[in-house]
Amino acid sequence: MKSLYKILIAFVLVFASTVSFAQLTDPGDTGGDPTGGDHDPIGGSAPIGNGLALMIGLGVAYGSKKIYFLKAEQ
Repeated sequence: MKSLYKILIAFVLVFASTVSFAQLTDPGDTGGDPTGGDHDPIGGSAPIGNGLALMIGLGVAYGSKKIYFLKAEQ
């Protein structure tokens, strides 16, 4: 039962931190097309989509491995 509470607390902390960053402030009028000329797109130009999925997948695999070995010891 204690492990269930630990997992629940971990999920709450992760989702609480993502919700707090979900609503950004309005940058206002940038004065035209932000992708044209020498300007970077709003939010930067870093492709975080694939890296984020990779990090989530690795975290799930690592957590699964830890849980599997914890259960195997008992």
